[in-house]
Parts: sequence; C-alpha cells; structure tokens
Amino acid sequence: MAVDLDVEELLIMGDSDLIIRQAQGEWEILDIKLILYRQHVEDLRKWFKSVEFRYIPRFHNELAYELATLASMLPYPGNVHIHPLEIQIRERHGYFNAIEIEPNVHPWYHDIKRFLKTKEYPEQASGDQKRTIRRLSSSFFLNREVLYKRTQNLNLLSSIDDKKLKRS
Repeated sequence: MAVDLDVEELLIMGDSDLIIRQAQGEWEILDIKLILYRQHVEDLRKWFKSVEFRYIPRFHNELAYELATLASMLPYPGNVHIHPLEIQIRERHGYFNAIEIEPNVHPWYHDIKRFLKTKEYPEQASGDQKRTIRRLSSSFFLNREVLYKRTQNLNLLSSIDDKKLKRS
C-alpha cells in the first residue's frame, strides 16, 4: 500500500522487540518460515528512500493493544476489502471529568456482577429490583473479574472493572 501511494519515508513500529530487531538485521532469524519474510522486507526497502523500524513496548502503546483486541472480535470475510482505519492526532487537548469513587461505595455494576457470580441479590432488593437485576445481567458476561457487555451481533465489549478504575 505504501508503495502504491508513493511514500518515500517509512516508519514501521511494532511491539515485538524480536521481530523489529530481526527485520533490521540486528538479530539472526532461526525460524526457517520467517527467512522468506525477511527477504521480502529487504526487497520492499528498495522502494523507499528511508525505512526505520521502531520498537514500542506494549505498555506504552495502549491504542495498538485496544485495536488488536477489537480486530480479533470482528469477523473477516475473505473476499471483502476493508478500508484502513484513519486516525487523526488533534492539536487541541481533549478534556474529561473524572469521577472519584468513595471508599466502601460500590460501582454501578456491582449488583449485576454479584448476581452473575453468585446468583444472589442484594439483601434489601424488592421484587422489581430483583427482576431488573436479572434482566440487566442477561446483557453482560462475566469472565473471572472482568465484566463484558454483550452486543446484538454477539461481540463482547469490555466494561470497566475495579482494576482499570484504580489505574486511571
């Protein structure tokens, strides 16, 4: 694609130090299947004035991790062309309001998570509240401690869990 667009300078970033160093020729490739890929990279380098490989640790590149997670959830029909995702970097900062959680106060999803985990309702819950918790819990899926929201096309979207909330 970069060749078709007449790109002259190419920056390739990756979160695998091994692959980046092998692509740069710093480290030897031991896997026979990857030797042909390395040769293909060398052939492609001839089309550009400069090619730079840069290693970015995964913990510094949350966007790539989230995009990879999203990509793994989407079905990909082999005969359909998918247009590249365009990401723009804005010069102005985005602002948001953070909500502090008081100690001993449960997050909004606490009752749903508890119901999915133990099939128990809060002690003071009325019949209507129990029915609402059951109805809401059918839209979620619990995997260990992470709560996922189900969508109509059966993809799962990660919800905020306690650990993510504390990191923010």
